[in-house]
Amino acid sequence: METSILNTINSPEDLRKISSERLPQLAKELREFIIDIVATKEGHLGASLGVVELTIALHYFFNTPKDLLVWDVGHQAYGHKILTGRRQNFDTNRKLNGLSGFPKRTESIFDTFGVGHSSTSISAALGMAIASKLNGEKKQHIAVIGDASIASGMAFEGLNHAGVTDTDLWIILNDNAIGIDPSVGALKEYLTKAGIGKKPKQANIIEALNFHYSGPIDGHNFDSLFSAFEKLKKVKGPKFLHVITKKGKGLQKAEEDQVKYHAPGKFDKETGEVIPKNEEKLPPKFQDVFGLTLVELAKENKNIIGITPAMPTGSSLKFMMEEFPDRAFDVGIAEQHAVTLSAGMTTQGKVVFCAIYSTFLQRAYDQVIHDVALQNLPVIFCIDRAGLVGEDGATHQGVFDIAYLRCIPNLIIATPADEVELRNILYTASLGLENPIAIRYPRGRGNINNWKKTFKKIEIGRSRKIQSGEKVAILSVGNMLQNVKEATKKFSENFIEIIDMRFVKPLDEKRLHQVFKKFTTIITVEDGAISGGFNEAVISFANQHRYNSSIIPLGIPDEFIEHGTIEELQNLAGISVKAIKKTLDEVLT
Repeated sequence: METSILNTINSPEDLRKISSERLPQLAKELREFIIDIVATKEGHLGASLGVVELTIALHYFFNTPKDLLVWDVGHQAYGHKILTGRRQNFDTNRKLNGLSGFPKRTESIFDTFGVGHSSTSISAALGMAIASKLNGEKKQHIAVIGDASIASGMAFEGLNHAGVTDTDLWIILNDNAIGIDPSVGALKEYLTKAGIGKKPKQANIIEALNFHYSGPIDGHNFDSLFSAFEKLKKVKGPKFLHVITKKGKGLQKAEEDQVKYHAPGKFDKETGEVIPKNEEKLPPKFQDVFGLTLVELAKENKNIIGITPAMPTGSSLKFMMEEFPDRAFDVGIAEQHAVTLSAGMTTQGKVVFCAIYSTFLQRAYDQVIHDVALQNLPVIFCIDRAGLVGEDGATHQGVFDIAYLRCIPNLIIATPADEVELRNILYTASLGLENPIAIRYPRGRGNINNWKKTFKKIEIGRSRKIQSGEKVAILSVGNMLQNVKEATKKFSENFIEIIDMRFVKPLDEKRLHQVFKKFTTIITVEDGAISGGFNEAVISFANQHRYNSSIIPLGIPDEFIEHGTIEELQNLAGISVKAIKKTLDEVLT
């Protein structure tokens, strides 16, 4: 039996000691290792399988970590982590207190830049290259970016600047025609036409930006990669290598269904078959409630439009794209464009539902303020993955949206507690509002199977009382209501009053006056940052009206929350069922 090569490699220095003839065997072992771990531990699969040869070649050819390697997003960096000293604990990937699912500076000297969101690699690597030049240091700076990410505005900003610098900057375009969903847009079509073996294009967009362009080459062929590296090493200034790869390479199922196998969950490592979850009787995912409800509404209103930046599957806008392809748009990784595009359509009488993950809406903050709220255009922001999202960790937790949206004039913030409330606020928004609205809902499933009920209009800014009580009041935001209801079961019903606030802005001031006049102790529960969040809105109300009740905040503390299961993270943040019970015990004893 052939001795394992991978088990002898604990650093790129070890990698560079083996002969190049053995690299194909190493690639085979690395793929098998990634498949073995992800099959049982879950995580991002297809992206890392697609860059196995490229990852090995980069660490073999360049003198990392002196030469600085920056990965864009980081979905594809599992092989990088395994080759840079983290093989033995890679099974802790994305687990509480384990390895991050993305490159992270505090985790390894080989992780030169923390990532998670797309299109940052070129700017970061260029910044490093300029700094190295100023420091008089001779080193290489390599950004590895995908064809979906390079179409983003920020990537173009980096390219535009880099093209007029005299720096040792390499941009490796990992072109596989897909991000999480298939890549879209004119640049994608341009890159597709420039396939391996095709005649070079007379008008090259990269060369027009003052880069030395090379490729496209086969990213799974070591000879092609090393030959290209050797030629480009002799080139002065910024250089661009176009590499063609196949997402999911080495696992047939992952190659055939690249969307599903981006992050497939558990699967059979031999056959690639995803292990089915028993989902027959489970409630729907909130994203599906959004997507399916939107189709219902669009059937009745031809002015309804759906827009998402590169997340048609994740947001479930795919349902509308299938039903009404001319009224649903995937604009690629371009959150700023998505928001202003929505604003433009709204000026012409369209009812626009703009579906963006909470963590990604952060990237379009100026557009939300300047292009939507300032003009009071009634864009409907459907904020998916609001609150804690779990294993994706600090870069993806949707815990800041309440805080960063609450200060914006004209903007309504709705926080439906369950599937039926989500359905009804979507319906209410579709009827026409005078203001823009942000509707936030969590990742994962709710609790109601029979959610397709007759639509009911919700009064904007009106809360609902769930339970009356005499000792303490709990003001709940969004799906935290489920934790609150569960946590209060052991207490006498007449002890605790529970209010589903429904809206963070405008607050139901009539209800708040009633609560503050009745209770000396009030608990606020939110799955967002306490700093600037719902609790501070309640405190502001109390101060304005000179109430002196004790207000206890339960929410996300003033720190970045790392990766783990949602249940684990809720417990750490003090908003789990167990944590809420503990607070109630302290208050009521």
